[in-house]
Amino acid sequence: QVQLVESGGGLVQAGGSLRLSCAASRSTFSMAWYRQSPGKERELVARITGGRSREYSDSVKGRFTISRDNAENTIALQMNSLKPDDTAVYYCNAMLHPFGAHYWGQGTQVTVSS
Repeated sequence: QVQLVESGGGLVQAGGSLRLSCAASRSTFSMAWYRQSPGKERELVARITGGRSREYSDSVKGRFTISRDNAENTIALQMNSLKPDDTAVYYCNAMLHPFGAHYWGQGTQVTVSS
């Protein structure tokens, strides 16, 4: 198993920036950020593997950047040019193996005001 501790988030005006961080208790195969807003399903925002292969949802490409520190078992999500539609609870996610279980953080609120 792995424990995930998130930090960052908060309230920002549209066009602003925020940075989320997540620390894992052990090394992982991949880590990611998901988000969920009221009435919507949880969706992938960005994912990064130990080899630093990255993928992004179309809605955040060019605005968000995911990075990883393998030595510290941490990831960060730099979010720029934020929009009100980015408002959601953001969850850190980790997998220990390519087809293994998903582990989740407690979630952190991001609110973007117009």
